[in-house]
Amino acid sequence: MQLTGIHHLTAVTANAAANVVFYTQTLGLRLVKKTVNQDDVSAYHFFYADGKASPGSDITFFDFPSRPARHGAHSISRTALRVAGAALEWWRERLAEHRLEIGPVVERDGRLTLDFEDPEGQRLSLIDDGGRGDAHPWERSPVPADRQIRGLGPITLTVPDLRTTGVVLENVLFMRRVRDYPDPESASHRVHVFEMGEGGPAAQLHVAERPDLPPARPGAGGVHHVAFRSPDADYDAWAHRLNDAGMPNSGKVDRFYFRSLYFREPNGILFEIASDGPGFATDEPMDKLGEKLALPPFLEGRRKEIEAGLKPI
Repeated sequence: MQLTGIHHLTAVTANAAANVVFYTQTLGLRLVKKTVNQDDVSAYHFFYADGKASPGSDITFFDFPSRPARHGAHSISRTALRVAGAALEWWRERLAEHRLEIGPVVERDGRLTLDFEDPEGQRLSLIDDGGRGDAHPWERSPVPADRQIRGLGPITLTVPDLRTTGVVLENVLFMRRVRDYPDPESASHRVHVFEMGEGGPAAQLHVAERPDLPPARPGAGGVHHVAFRSPDADYDAWAHRLNDAGMPNSGKVDRFYFRSLYFREPNGILFEIASDGPGFATDEPMDKLGEKLALPPFLEGRRKEIEAGLKPI
């Protein structure tokens, strides 16, 4: 039983309309599901992914009215997105044209990397994935097919105590600690790399140990949680695994598009284990994904009420 990689990452926006424009028009991702937060239906939940809405390709956002996040410890501190290496200079020029805060293209953990922030301060990176794995371009993207984002890459956590987080990653979730590298934000600290499944940039968690940083403050431009991929057949076994390990957790949660298990690691970061299926084409044709508000069956009876409480996009 192994987790196979990153399933999705969910962040926070305080400006739903601008968020859709940036992630679809600037980054060229496909809006594959426009729905609501199932625990707070007053908030949108947007899923952006590749052309086929593949598990492991989606970055998602809750639309919460909130003050800007403050980056720090006890948090998911950076989200990497995978592209072909030759595209990085093209992306640097494109992001500069949009007047975003960007860094130079550098080598980090053996891969070319470009750090930048979205308009709300969400900390992102584009990394060269070496062409590993399948690519599913979106034909209606404003970004050329060979330069499009291929999926999620390594997710970086910042914690004050690696030991306790490491125990959960290795002993509960069966991840492998494979190496470390210098923290790009502090020469005196290291970032530790954990891998899942077959490894590679789509199946890595990078953990920066920073006891010197204050705790992060949640808000717009911050990250809510990260989800790890489980084959559908292993989902029940993961529910038993968390209970057997004594990890307080949500129990089984059916999100309709996938099934979830939620729990916090010892430094307080929210993790999710999510099944690959059934997928986003369950209630919409693949060629029409994201074009209208989609609600799971258990919310469909409240559609008028929910739509009345949402701002038009």
